[in-house]
Amino acid sequence: VQLVESGGGLVQAGGSLRLSCAASGVRFSMYAMMWYRQAPGKQRELVASITSGKNTNYADSVKGRFTISRDNAKNTVYLQMNSLKPEDTAVYYCNVGSAYYSDAWGQGTQVTVSS
Repeated sequence: VQLVESGGGLVQAGGSLRLSCAASGVRFSMYAMMWYRQAPGKQRELVASITSGKNTNYADSVKGRFTISRDNAKNTVYLQMNSLKPEDTAVYYCNVGSAYYSDAWGQGTQVTVSS
């Protein structure tokens, strides 16, 4: 499986970004997809998930600000991030929701939120 994240950047607090993750080598529509993030000196944390049936779940820290979605025709999962805060600064990664693919990570995309 190959995962390619994009869409990160530098944004001021209160701004928005839309991340994308294109997946290949996997039957994308069959699996849940997740977005994780890792800030400097911190462990990687789960931010949002979406099932194959498009049910979603969010970390409390992003609930109401972030929206995860997927386009199975494009094998792509998205993370719309609004009302960004400096504490959202991290490298963001997507991952396939399967133990079989649990070690498959992309290069990530850097999100930096300035105060």
